[in-house]
Amino acid sequence: MREFMFVLLLVTESTCRSPSKMCEPGCDCRGDLKFTICSRAHLTKLPIRAPPSTELLDLSNNLISAVPKHVFSSNRKLRVLLLQNNNISTVEDGGFSQLEFLQKLDLSWNQISALTEGFSIGLAFLRELQLSHNLLTSLDSRSFLHLDGLQRLNLTNNSIQTIQVRSFAYMSSLRQLHLQDNQLTSLRSGTFSMLRSLEVLNLAGNQINEMDLAVFNPLTSVTLLNLADNQFSTVFFKTFLNIHTYSTHILLQGNPWNCDCELQRVFRKLHSIQRLFLDDYYNLTCWDPPVLHNHRLMEVDSELCIAETVTVLIITITVVITVLAAMLMGERKKKKRRNGLHWTQQREFSDDSDF
Repeated sequence: MREFMFVLLLVTESTCRSPSKMCEPGCDCRGDLKFTICSRAHLTKLPIRAPPSTELLDLSNNLISAVPKHVFSSNRKLRVLLLQNNNISTVEDGGFSQLEFLQKLDLSWNQISALTEGFSIGLAFLRELQLSHNLLTSLDSRSFLHLDGLQRLNLTNNSIQTIQVRSFAYMSSLRQLHLQDNQLTSLRSGTFSMLRSLEVLNLAGNQINEMDLAVFNPLTSVTLLNLADNQFSTVFFKTFLNIHTYSTHILLQGNPWNCDCELQRVFRKLHSIQRLFLDDYYNLTCWDPPVLHNHRLMEVDSELCIAETVTVLIITITVVITVLAAMLMGERKKKKRRNGLHWTQQREFSDDSDF
């Protein structure tokens, strides 16, 4: 009886793992688990054969170059679609339009250089979108038009230089936005408008050297703001004061800080705000002035600021004394002119009296 049960178990397992008639050659279709694994199957194009019941389709590490329109029409139950590490450069409008249950889409490590308005059609219930390591250079208001339910967006390691106002305007549910290792140089007001649910904003590894004072105003839920490894030499106190989250951790390491007295004052005031946490403050190093190069900001002698203050006071006092002296000299000259005029008038009056 035990031998019969053992043989039955082997037959059942073999049946579950045997290739399905509806499975693409080179793929592993596991009906009971609703998985279709086609990773490293040397596939060059879509569509591929997969059971209609498939909920996870792994097409990673192949040679696919394009996603045609309606290509997944026979796999409407997909919840996870993995297309990373291919050669995809083109996603036709409506390529994912029939995947109404899709929750995760991974397109990382491909050759995508632009996102059209039709890219996101049908993805209203998508929760996670991976687009890291592609060739994107800009984002506009059409890029993510239909991604109302998206919660995590990864755009790491592209070549993004510009983000137009309202690029993320339709993503009110977004919680994580990863933009590290791109080519951004500035942050403008309106860039993050409507992102009131955003908790993590990663901007590390860009070339940002300036940002508008109100750029972070809409972020009422942000708990982590990563600005490390950019090109900031200074920052403004009001930029971070405008973050109204109860608790926000800010990372600023790896920027070329100009360690003057104004920067010290800014950080001193930032430390006084209880809802802001400068987690890597003790690792911030100076780039300028040269005498302080590679010194930690926290170790910069406060006497430098005292000396600067004394210098400013001396200059101010000197200017005031100079102005007062000039005013005094002017008053003296006026008085002399008045006295001279009075004396002349008296003389003329005296001469007239003699007649």
